[in-house]
Amino acid sequence: MKKVTLGNTGLSINPLIFGTLPLGPLQAGLTPEEGGRLIRHALEQGVNMLDTAELYQTYPHIRAALNGYKGEVLIVSKTHAPDGAQARAHVERGLRELGMERFDIVHLHGAKIADPFRERKEVLEELLKMKEEGKIAHVGLSSHYVSAIRKAADHPEIEVVHPLINMTGMGIIDGSAEEMAASIRACKEAGKGIYAMKALAGGNLIPQARQAIRYVLNVAGVDGVAIGMLSEAEIDANLALFHDNTADEETWKGLESRRRRLSIMANFCKGCGKCLDACASGALAVTDGKAQAAEDACILCGYCAASCPEFVIRVV
Repeated sequence: MKKVTLGNTGLSINPLIFGTLPLGPLQAGLTPEEGGRLIRHALEQGVNMLDTAELYQTYPHIRAALNGYKGEVLIVSKTHAPDGAQARAHVERGLRELGMERFDIVHLHGAKIADPFRERKEVLEELLKMKEEGKIAHVGLSSHYVSAIRKAADHPEIEVVHPLINMTGMGIIDGSAEEMAASIRACKEAGKGIYAMKALAGGNLIPQARQAIRYVLNVAGVDGVAIGMLSEAEIDANLALFHDNTADEETWKGLESRRRRLSIMANFCKGCGKCLDACASGALAVTDGKAQAAEDACILCGYCAASCPEFVIRVV
């Protein structure tokens, strides 16, 4: 199965990257054993990079998948920490939970931060310290902002970028898909490794999944795409699409007929508004004392679920 080189990192990756967010409690709520079986299937079919984050709570799923596995696996995580101390805590906790000594990539995750090099300077400095200590092999940046990805092109300490891009531009905070593509090209010219997120706009583009995936794969400079997958059939179909550009019609009709939505249990919502601060898309509002989501703006990332103190929000 073909691999590509991730920028100047020297890492060789399958362009289909397993996004683990949907496995965890913010979305499908699979047990570590259930999620681990899906990840293991993907690894055995040739996927070799797993994308996770402190927020996702999927380290147990990854650890279950890796139990006894002898093949090559690259693990990428992210920290949403506002300061260096929390960033270090996130990375070190992740390593402990996975039973590992080093992450292959850790991203400074600034979904809502236009200039992470200024607003999260301390976090970046701490990640670079941990790189010197051998706890991180490569430092990256993940963002929903065109401006942040463009700034990364001028920062050699950032080796990998993880931009939000899809064919409608849904979820991009400060521009269009075309403008994000231009920032991606600038990063590629600077030698960055680039793998995209939200090709399906968090599930909103599932009815056009094949078209949406092909769009992102054809964006100049994109080395790979992280996709959340919840069945062996979905894994196998994506691998065929990525590597052979083939798509079994019956399989994809089934996959593209799924629907996902943000569920807020209004009876238990206290209207505290903490979910509004976590939403990078501006899709949430508190109306009559209850949180409500605008479906046409929500990219189903699940970050609001992680911020809810009452645990009443979930992507289903």
